[in-house]
Amino acid sequence: MGLMDFIKGEFIDVIEWTDDSRDTLSFRFPDQDKAIKNGAQLIVRESQVAQFLYLGQFGDTFQPGKHTLTTDNIPILTKLKSWSYGFNSPFKADVFYIVTRLFTGNKWGTANPIMARDADFGVVRLRAFGTFDFKIINPQLFLKEVAGSDQHFRLDEFADTMRSRMVSVFSEALATAHVPVIDVATRYSELGEALLPVINPVVGAKYGLEITSFIVENVSVPAEVEAAIDKRSSMTAIGNLNDYVKYQMAQGMGSGSGGAGGTAAELAVGFGIAQQMMQQGALGTSGPGGAGFGAPGAAPAGSAAAGNTPAPDLFAPADVAKRIGVPESDVMAIIESGELKAKKIGTSYRISKAALDAYLAS
Repeated sequence: MGLMDFIKGEFIDVIEWTDDSRDTLSFRFPDQDKAIKNGAQLIVRESQVAQFLYLGQFGDTFQPGKHTLTTDNIPILTKLKSWSYGFNSPFKADVFYIVTRLFTGNKWGTANPIMARDADFGVVRLRAFGTFDFKIINPQLFLKEVAGSDQHFRLDEFADTMRSRMVSVFSEALATAHVPVIDVATRYSELGEALLPVINPVVGAKYGLEITSFIVENVSVPAEVEAAIDKRSSMTAIGNLNDYVKYQMAQGMGSGSGGAGGTAAELAVGFGIAQQMMQQGALGTSGPGGAGFGAPGAAPAGSAAAGNTPAPDLFAPADVAKRIGVPESDVMAIIESGELKAKKIGTSYRISKAALDAYLAS
């Protein structure tokens, strides 16, 4: 090898990157301390961008195509190197290839529950996971904030970092969007589309990326919130609880049979009898065929001799439920909503006949 061959071997004539791997985000051209000579050819393929760095500063950016490196087409680098009369001698600069194609099917997920404020359930803990597609739209920002000076920056090196960043952005976006928990758990596709306009400005400004598709595959909430959602769904299916109870009574009464309907019909008659008994007790008179309610020798209502049962014009929730043919939980719900007036004695509720009459008449 002659001297001229040796000198030529120290210069770079062609700069290109032909690696066809599917997981490379950025690649630094291996100059091996060689200098780029004036007039060298730079080849940038589709889905690539070439970025020059000189002494840590960003130089020129080249899009796909074949480029001849002269003073005319590297103005930024010419200015950085302060060539007064153009350059005729070789120069050194770092050349990075950045892949701009779409990277699909990247997974994201919350390692720990994220806290979210919900209008219906207050502060709740959410776990979520899904996939996203992205591409690099700002090579300089991506190199500065993500890849750095890495010789060969691959997707697997970026996966964990991006996953944590996506969870952080997702949490902020979810809080900003004010999406109800019930909608989050049932409208995944719409949620992903709604979050894109919130996520992209953040990842674009911070990392030079664009999220083209953000898919929420699952959002889970604690068991107690799931139970509340199920209960709300049941209440929605029932509709107005007041009308539902009355409907149950009407169905039973219309059937003319025993059970819920028969008991409901009997209750109406029983109210009249109880009223008569109370009036007789207050007057101290006796009814037909024996001592009346409140007559001498008769056990007062609510006494030990009467078995400590409620007075005839007072009913326990279980009694009302049994008489009108609905679950006791429905009666308790009506009481707690204030639709049915009741008095709490200790840990138990008692409903007067007047209150029950007023509720049934409403």
